[in-house]
Amino acid sequence: MTAVTLALVALVILVLGAVGSFKFRPLGFLGALIAILIGLGTCPLYYGIFIFAIALVNLLSLTALQDIIKGVDYSLVGLMALATMYIFTTHDFAMVLVALVLVSVPTYILVMLRAGKANIEVGIKYITFMVLATVMFLIGAVILLYAHAHAPGAAADGFGFIYAVGYVMLVLGLSLEVGVAPLHEWVPDVFTAGDPIPISIIASLAKVVPFVAALWILIPISNAITPSLVLFTAVLAAISMFTGNIGALTAREPARVLAYSTVANMGYVLSCFVVIANHEYVYFAIAGGLLMLFANAVGKIGFFNAIKGEGAYSPFMYILAFSFIGVPPLMGFWGKLYILFSMAKMEYFWLVAIMVINSAISIPYYIRLAGELGVSWRMNLVNLICLIAVIITLVTVLFVPVDWFFKNIALVANSLGVVI
Repeated sequence: MTAVTLALVALVILVLGAVGSFKFRPLGFLGALIAILIGLGTCPLYYGIFIFAIALVNLLSLTALQDIIKGVDYSLVGLMALATMYIFTTHDFAMVLVALVLVSVPTYILVMLRAGKANIEVGIKYITFMVLATVMFLIGAVILLYAHAHAPGAAADGFGFIYAVGYVMLVLGLSLEVGVAPLHEWVPDVFTAGDPIPISIIASLAKVVPFVAALWILIPISNAITPSLVLFTAVLAAISMFTGNIGALTAREPARVLAYSTVANMGYVLSCFVVIANHEYVYFAIAGGLLMLFANAVGKIGFFNAIKGEGAYSPFMYILAFSFIGVPPLMGFWGKLYILFSMAKMEYFWLVAIMVINSAISIPYYIRLAGELGVSWRMNLVNLICLIAVIITLVTVLFVPVDWFFKNIALVANSLGVVI
């Protein structure tokens, strides 16, 4: 079956599971799990496996929540996972934007979930920023495509200015969506006030599609003025790294530390955009960005679940912390390494230095966080979730990344308009 057919079948199962969950909540979990398994056939294998694993841990973590909206929360996560898988292989501009919306909108509901009653205050703040971010992203994307259609490959007849406006709007929309400084104001408050479980979903699974959608749009339509525009993105990335790491260093509440950590990590990923105009090295940037997003996802899931469960097994916490810091050969190290390599090839040495400095700045607060949340072994759901997160993080220890991760990179890069 084609990817479209598989996606439609998965969506039908997802809807049936959501409907059935009103009578029996586990049906929502089962429907989401089956749908995500079917969704594996819509994307490159290794990336699909990572997304499946992240979605599965998110689903498991939702079992710790009170039965507030029956089992629909499982279906919302399943929908996000399907959109994240499908965006890797679609060549349709409209479907890329649809995937972005399908990942963003479920978080509007998830962010309000907590024991007792809906967290309306957090929901209003979050939804306001997300709607603005999505609108900016969509308008920027349309403007970019319009400029490219009228002046492909060159800044002719004023379309260079239109292209620049579209680029800036798309990047600002992306930055607001994922929490890149200085457009990060919603992140510390929402991450601190929200329930740790839905926040772990927002901090993990919801971060992948916005970046992939931006790359899908920007790489194929890069032109003569793109190398000048990426300097704007590089400056944003540098600001986000410093803001996030310094904020996390001075914060004391674990959820607020993780919020600022997210701001810093999104800066790391955004820095790979400096390579979009050079197809010779862009696949290193794609690989690094994806690995960084996966490392951020499993780490945030582990730490936020530890907050919810009042601690997790100490060795698990330290392994996840070391991955965030970039200790080899954990997943976080390889993500940073590929991004650094791609930036060095583009001669953005000042941004390479900033990324290395910020990785060093992050060491104290990650070690402190692991120490605060680390406890002795207990047989519970939190430790099971953290164990799965650690296993995902250790995949790059068991298998040398260059031997397997790049096997699928051509497929992903081709879906983004790059021929390797």
